[in-house]
Amino acid sequence: MDTEKKDCSVGEYFVKRRVLDELRLDEVAQKGTWSTKPTLGERLKESLRCSVPRLKHILLSWIPVLSWLPHYSIRENLIGDLISGCSVGIMHLPQGMAYALLASLRPVFGLYTSLYPVLVYFIFGTSRHISIGTFAVISIMIGSVTERLAPDIDFPANGTNGTDLDARDAHRVEIACSLTVLTGIFQILLGVVRFGFVVTYLSEPLIRGYTTGSACHVCVSQLKYLFGVKPARFTGPLSLIYTLVDICRLLPETKVPELVVSLVALSVLIVVKEINDCYRQKLPMPIPIEIIAIIAATIIIHFADLTSKYNIDVVGEIPSGLKAPRAPDATLFTDVIGDAFAIAIVGYAINISLGKTFALKHGYKVDSNQELVALGLSNTVGGFFQCYSVTSSLSRSLVQESTGGKTQVAGLISSVIVLVTVLKIGSLFSDLPKAVLSTIVFVNLKGMFKQFLDVSLLWKTNKVDLMVWLVTFTSTILLNLDLGLAVSVGFSMLTVIFRTQLPRYSILGHVSGTDLYLDTDTYKEAKEIPGIKIFRSSTTIYYTNAEMYLEALQEKSGIEIGKLLTAKKKQERKLKRKQEKEKNKAKKEAKKQRKAVLRLSKDTFSEMNERKVSAGLKEQSQGDVVALGLTETSTNGLSIGQVNEAYQHDTTMSDSDSETGYHGDNSINKVSQRRNEEKERAVRSDTHSIILDISTTSFVDTVSVKTLKNIFRDFGEIDLDVYLAGCQACVVEQLEAAGFFSESIPKSRLFVTVHDAVLHILKKLGDTDFVLDVSYSTQM
Repeated sequence: MDTEKKDCSVGEYFVKRRVLDELRLDEVAQKGTWSTKPTLGERLKESLRCSVPRLKHILLSWIPVLSWLPHYSIRENLIGDLISGCSVGIMHLPQGMAYALLASLRPVFGLYTSLYPVLVYFIFGTSRHISIGTFAVISIMIGSVTERLAPDIDFPANGTNGTDLDARDAHRVEIACSLTVLTGIFQILLGVVRFGFVVTYLSEPLIRGYTTGSACHVCVSQLKYLFGVKPARFTGPLSLIYTLVDICRLLPETKVPELVVSLVALSVLIVVKEINDCYRQKLPMPIPIEIIAIIAATIIIHFADLTSKYNIDVVGEIPSGLKAPRAPDATLFTDVIGDAFAIAIVGYAINISLGKTFALKHGYKVDSNQELVALGLSNTVGGFFQCYSVTSSLSRSLVQESTGGKTQVAGLISSVIVLVTVLKIGSLFSDLPKAVLSTIVFVNLKGMFKQFLDVSLLWKTNKVDLMVWLVTFTSTILLNLDLGLAVSVGFSMLTVIFRTQLPRYSILGHVSGTDLYLDTDTYKEAKEIPGIKIFRSSTTIYYTNAEMYLEALQEKSGIEIGKLLTAKKKQERKLKRKQEKEKNKAKKEAKKQRKAVLRLSKDTFSEMNERKVSAGLKEQSQGDVVALGLTETSTNGLSIGQVNEAYQHDTTMSDSDSETGYHGDNSINKVSQRRNEEKERAVRSDTHSIILDISTTSFVDTVSVKTLKNIFRDFGEIDLDVYLAGCQACVVEQLEAAGFFSESIPKSRLFVTVHDAVLHILKKLGDTDFVLDVSYSTQM
């Protein structure tokens, strides 16, 4: 390639090169035929090979703590991690007990969940700032399963109409542990097979709509503690609506003392939370208002004896100490397998989104597959220690990051605080009102309810994402968390399919003075090149939109292949019939002429015989005259077998007339054919070439290959040349593998850019009326 050195100070560039089709590109760029990918055997051999460096690499990748803990800087990180760990540990206590109620479990199991999984993630996790533990959305998903499989009605108390709470709670713990272990197994398996990309199918609008809908479920589930009522339990679609209606029906039965406790606690929490937000930069650490509210409420309720006076519902006995690990009930796996997979995906989606956010902010990398394994191990190990499913919490993670946390040592310190609480302090919270825990849940839902602002933002930016958000939110509200998630993912996939099925098709025009070809409907200066139609689709051509691609090509170019092919075939048939008719007519005329010639010859021969007889009689009568030697005939006489010159002339004229008549009809046919061709050309608007810009196509399948072949064949039948431009190397390889190129479709029809194709066409036609004002050479 020859590059002209010109002044580029004004931001211009000048290139002089030959027009490149695919064959010439292979020569110029020296396309390689080698493969850089190892074969299956090589990969298998490499995976089975064992060496010390490889063993070290595997060990460090599966157990990340071994790679960063030996290099931990006490001077730089310890103070920040200590403050951050204490702050997050204090948050773990109220949130763990509050979110346990969402899971329909006793508060102590929320404390267990804030302890064991955090320790496991410390060893196997790759994010430095997220806080693993209880989370509202996962807790409510767990609660929906435990209440469905262990309803109150299945545990009647002996001799009364009440419920055996101990038996019910014990069975719910078994369900939650089995569900958690199965969730962890799913996550570990997905991580081992490097399936971390599965979360990419959960778009941000989907996750935010789903968490917002889940927040509504959480809110409704906590209303019974705020008002002190006991609504009936509903399951299945519309259960949220039925529960809300039932709570409204029970409002006259509201326990005023519990409502007062709820309102006071809610007011204090909201005010102090707002103070923390306003003075975030000035406060060394956020005011731990949640733990303060729990301690204050417990002290007031205990010493004022409000439980016995006003029958306020409290958390009850919290056992001290840790329980021995216990294997989950595997017989429950079949009942919770669908819920386990849904929780595994949602928990991982929330975890990896937060992890990548903090990693991008602080400049380190999070391994998505290792995060799956770490989260799976946290759930699996936690399930053996009577914990339920965990994920990262946005509120705790923000506190851990904002208070100076640098590594997961902060999580280790927070788990030590939870451990001390479980061993020594937990029993002191037996008089803690459930209403206070519910208000803590309400206040922590603020961030999720702020996601309603996404509606106005998405309305302005992307209405398809708005539809995903609204459908996800609505389906989560109406169909519950499990079915809602399935419907949301399905609808999100449909939007992707519809976007590829309904792309934007455009005719490109040339911008004078450049090698740019832009949409003529969008850019005024983009002008179509006479005789050339340049067509582009905004997405990949494959089986779902291949037919629409052909229809759009005909519509945009104004060339209706079906009609033109039908008209051409009809004209060919008509011309063929005319030719056959003329041929038959000519045969009949020739036959008629031959009969006339024979009849005329016969009459002439008879006349000659009569003359001869007459002449013979005359000779006999004259006798002597013959004897005298008079042998000369009259100069006007005819000899035997002689053809009449007058008739010969007529025959020639007849043949000439016949030939003239036939050629005259043929001339008329040619004129008629020329008129039809001109009419057909007028329909095609004088288009002689079509360029298909397929630069947006990333792959082709058998349907798209067949569609392109049909385009070349059909347009070729109406004398239109078709070219491809902008084809990626991987697509060229796929076209070759599919047998696309042939004698009728050579590689010389495939060009590197649209501009190359245009220059080739103009050079081929010798078009001097239209000149492209650019610095590209048209050397062929």
